[in-house]
Amino acid sequence: MRSWKRIIWARKFISRAENLALWSNPISHAVVVGKRCFVGEQLSVSTEDAYISGAILEKVTLPFSHFLAAVKAAGFTKKEIVFVDITFIDLGEVDTLNTFYGNLFSGEKRPPRTIYKAAALPSAEKSK
Repeated sequence: MRSWKRIIWARKFISRAENLALWSNPISHAVVVGKRCFVGEQLSVSTEDAYISGAILEKVTLPFSHFLAAVKAAGFTKKEIVFVDITFIDLGEVDTLNTFYGNLFSGEKRPPRTIYKAAALPSAEKSK
């Protein structure tokens, strides 16, 4: 019989999956611990590990695409997301995010989110 401690603390690390950036840094996109999934910050990085520049909508869409790909690779669904942290450099672009977020979770219970302002993000990114 398996120990309950091993079952509770069993971990699954998500480092590679379809539609996830192939990061050059040594971190996982997500970690599943028991029945919980913790997703790391996602940047506007292509699947080839190149930063994407462009309008704020493009820079918001790509990280959320990676975020949802990590959630799926971990065996969870969008409906199971319970909280989202978002970091911006320019809070003046939050209206674009609000529209995108509302469309992304339309017709569903929208998970609460917190938006932080950062002094800088890697490679002059606007959001993550």
